Amino acid sequence: MLSLGSAKIFVCHMAVDLRKGFEGLSAIVASSFREPLLSQGSYFVFLNRGRNRMKILYWDADGLAIWYKRLEAGRFPKPQEQKSPMDRREFIMLLEGIIPKRLFKRHKL
Repeated sequence: MLSLGSAKIFVCHMAVDLRKGFEGLSAIVASSFREPLLSQGSYFVFLNRGRNRMKILYWDADGLAIWYKRLEAGRFPKPQEQKSPMDRREFIMLLEGIIPKRLFKRHKL
């Protein structure tokens, strides 16, 4: 189960062959992201070319875990290019298929 309390969520912006397992996805994390794979609270999101499947690789308390979601209809929205991690709200919208035109925060924390 995903616990997204204070998670840092990183999205891979290139299409990934989701037949890859722990080793293949770990190699992509090592070459594409600055964040270390084994850092607690970091989630790495991968989408396939058709954007109807998603894998999330993350470090659980005692090992790596993969979370997988396959859509029966539709596709995940194309993630926007960003250098900073995605926040929890944006990630939930990605999972639910919501495509915001613009995001406005009422106030800064």
